[in-house]
Order: sequence, then C-alpha cells, then structure tokens
Amino acid sequence: MGLFSKKLGLDLGTVNVLIYDNGQIVLQEPSLVALQITEDEERIVDFGQPAREMLGRVDEEDIQIVRPLQNGVIADYEVTEKMLEYFFSKVAGRLRLFRPTVMVSIPWGVTSVEKRAVLEAVLAAGAREVYPIPEPLAAAIGAGLPVGTPAGDMIVNIGGGITEAAVLTMNNIIRAESGRVGGLRLDEAIMNYIRRKYNLTIGQPTAESIKIQVGAAVELPQPMMMEVQGRDNVSGLPRTATISTGEVVEALTEPLNAIAAVVRNVLSNTPPELASDIIDRGIVLTGGGALLRGIDQFLTRQTGVPVYRADNPMIVVAVGAGRALEDPAVLRRIAGIYAR
Repeated sequence: MGLFSKKLGLDLGTVNVLIYDNGQIVLQEPSLVALQITEDEERIVDFGQPAREMLGRVDEEDIQIVRPLQNGVIADYEVTEKMLEYFFSKVAGRLRLFRPTVMVSIPWGVTSVEKRAVLEAVLAAGAREVYPIPEPLAAAIGAGLPVGTPAGDMIVNIGGGITEAAVLTMNNIIRAESGRVGGLRLDEAIMNYIRRKYNLTIGQPTAESIKIQVGAAVELPQPMMMEVQGRDNVSGLPRTATISTGEVVEALTEPLNAIAAVVRNVLSNTPPELASDIIDRGIVLTGGGALLRGIDQFLTRQTGVPVYRADNPMIVVAVGAGRALEDPAVLRRIAGIYAR
C-alpha cells in the first residue's frame, strides 16, 4: 500500500497504543514516556517498551516514567503528541510525503473537550485527517460482531484504565456505561493485598506479572503458585513470598465487582427486545482485561448471561477502528467528524 493511501486504525489506550494498517497490527507499544526533568526543561528520553523497561528501575528525581493518557483520555497533551509522532514515524517513516488518515478510538462518555484534545493531538502528530469512533463500537467491529444488523449485540471492553459496556444495533450504541476500573486497578489491588498480607512492597510491573502468570477471577481446579520478590516493609531488605491463584482471586474481588456492576447497569437499562437478543447471543469480552483467567465465568455468574472472550481481545479496538475506515455505513453513523 502506498503512503498516499495509508489508512490507520488507532487504539489510544491508557496502557498500550496499537496501530492497525492494511489488515494487520503494525505497532503495539506501551503508552509510556520517559522524561528527564531538570530545573530548566523537561526532555523526552524514550517512548514505549524502552520506557517500560525503566519502570521502577530509575531514580525518579532524574527520570520519570509517565502515562500521558489516563482513563482513556489525554492527561498531558504535549507528551501525548510527541509519543504519537514517534509511533507514526515507526509505522510510516519520518519522510512520509502523504500523511495518513486515522480512525482513533474514543472512550464512551468523554466530554467534547476531551474528544477534541485527542483529535487535535493525532492531527498535530502527523495525521492528514482524523475520525473519532466510540471504543465499544470499534471493539464490536474488530471482534466480528454483526453490528450493522437490527439485532442487538453486547460488548464489554476491559482496558487498562476503564471498562466500557455497550449494547449495539445498526452501527449505533443504544445503551452504554463506563467505569474507571481496568487492568491498572487490578494491579493496584494485587499490590495492596501483598502489602497488607505479607508486609511486602512490590512494583506495578511485578503485580502485572502476578496477574498474568497466576491470576484469575475465579478459583481454578488446579491453582498455580509464584515466587515474588519485593522489599520488606519492616527491615527494608529484599524478601521473597509465594503467592497462589486463590490469593489473587481474593485480592481482585473489589475491582472485579466494580466491573460486574458496569455490565449489570447496562443490562438493566437495555430495551426488552434487545435484551432478548443478548441472552441468545451472549456478551463478548474484549480488551487486555479479557485475558484474565476465568473472567468470562465470573461475569456469567454475575449477570446470568453467557459471556465469551473474543479472539485476540487485546487488538480488536485497533482492528475495528481500521475496518471502520473502509465501511461507508459506519462512517455515516459516526458523528462529530473533525478533519483538516
């Protein structure tokens, strides 16, 4: 595909940035930036995975690792713009003659000011024109749901910063709700649990590793164990503790209940005919949080509706955003187009 016709789907997440181009994911990087801050200036050291590798390993007085996106919206405009400019250059090259057209996912329920900030940042980073698409709609398209039909479908997208639940029909969101609970809240819950139970302090990367390696939303037939290293809160010295799946299940109770509440609230406000469709079709889980073991079973128990995990749930928002650019029916439905 030539640069003049490049069309990108962009998932601008709290934890990861993904870019879809010409049928495939061409970039998947952590939404992290390493900043060196002095009295005179703030200088960017690195972006993405190199910045992630510094997390918890550098002196914060010298280099700070920041998330320029919080809860799916921009917290630091200038840093977000520079991060996107860097990621676009990795995909399209620094000497691109024709800037790409970008479809960017926007969390449901953001303010017009928050949405405009995202669109402006994407344009300033090098896009020729940019279209916003609600994140639940992008996730549903990327998951392969027949969102253009009159029947109802329900999607639950569990991202790093927020969880969104939505009922869709005819390329339109009928009911939706978002909650500020996602993968980072799960990590925090694990950190707090280990600090309370073992008097041990661990960092966010270690908590995420625990979640991935032995974590679950429900008790498993064969629990797993993992040794964890951290700092003893009494002696200040390094110490090791062994964490089990059951302990992670216990640690995640509060944030998982908050996710279930978001889903139940949408179901309770869904029109009866669409609710009937959802019972027949089930609820589809997307986002990085969908990878937690047993979360489909947990939400099925909490709602009484079958819940299924989408294939490759982490990439579906970017894939859906990219596919939406090729779908005239979706483009017609998307309101508030902002282009230059």
